[in-house]
Amino acid sequence: MKRIFTVIGLCGALFATSCDSKKEEKKEEEVKFLVTSPVEKDTTVEMDYVSQIRAISHIELRALEKGYLQKIFVDEGQHVKKGQLMFQIMPMLYEAEQQKSQAEVNFAEVEYRNTKSLADSNIVSKNELAMAKAKLDKAKAELSLANVHLGFTQVKAPFNGIMDHFQVRLGSLVDEGDLLTTISDNSKMWVYFNVPEAEYLNYQSSVNASKKKEVVRLRLANNQYFDHPGIVETIEADFNNETGNIAFRATFPNPKGLLRHGETGNIVITTPLKGALMIPQKATFEVLDKKYVYVVDKDNTIRTREITVGAELPHIFVVQHGLKKDDKILLEGLRQVKENEKIHYQFIAPDSVISNLGLYAE
Repeated sequence: MKRIFTVIGLCGALFATSCDSKKEEKKEEEVKFLVTSPVEKDTTVEMDYVSQIRAISHIELRALEKGYLQKIFVDEGQHVKKGQLMFQIMPMLYEAEQQKSQAEVNFAEVEYRNTKSLADSNIVSKNELAMAKAKLDKAKAELSLANVHLGFTQVKAPFNGIMDHFQVRLGSLVDEGDLLTTISDNSKMWVYFNVPEAEYLNYQSSVNASKKKEVVRLRLANNQYFDHPGIVETIEADFNNETGNIAFRATFPNPKGLLRHGETGNIVITTPLKGALMIPQKATFEVLDKKYVYVVDKDNTIRTREITVGAELPHIFVVQHGLKKDDKILLEGLRQVKENEKIHYQFIAPDSVISNLGLYAE
């Protein structure tokens, strides 16, 4: 009997000991979440826009007369000067027409001089002299037209530029209007990019305030920046209703001819932000395309709050609406908490958090 009571006593003692150890374990297992606050600093934001690079002049060269392509004086990819002869279409027919018209002018001039001499002697009437003069003028007009047609057999460069590939080959029979090649003036380049409506409004307000044209940079396909900055000079009149964007055009000098018509790149616009409110991206979560943070109130209770992101930096969101500088936000463990849950937390200084994210802000 004593043994039974002894066993029961030992079990009770063991049970009490295990309960105490579990309470201690619970205390040890109390999770402390990391909490911080937004950082208010001056910084700069870089906005990237996919762009299309175009020559300021890029035109098609077409045949103005029908005939065989007799000579090609240039090569594909060659730099040409304004007025330089590029193609010669066989001119024999037009040369014959020009010679015929010249002969008719010569004949009309002789006839006019004889008629004038007779009219001065009152042998013929003034009407006959007028008819001779009209015949001469008509012959000269036909000669001018023949010269124009003959000139059309020579295709010359309309401006300084670069040749594209040929659409015809030597000896080809070309018809009036047939495409021969294209030519590009690459001395300056137009770079087009699309800007969303909200960013367009922000841009317009900043430009109107400074009354200066925006200077932008161009990042090329090899991820290198183009040597020369560009200037935003033109904004199209209408928004695209399907995309909500409007097209901008920046002009870049191209002294070395590196940029070519049809290239792609990214326009980079750097915008200074004063007193920007910044938080780590990892402190946010999304629900139906909206961004939220967990705010810790004065009772250490978790509250969900929607925020509006004004700009994005590496690992950082610039908050436009939804937070204040003194708000405390949950930094880690977002999936381990629920709305209206009380938590224990450890506060980390915002500057320390930001510096650990590798952000450089001025």
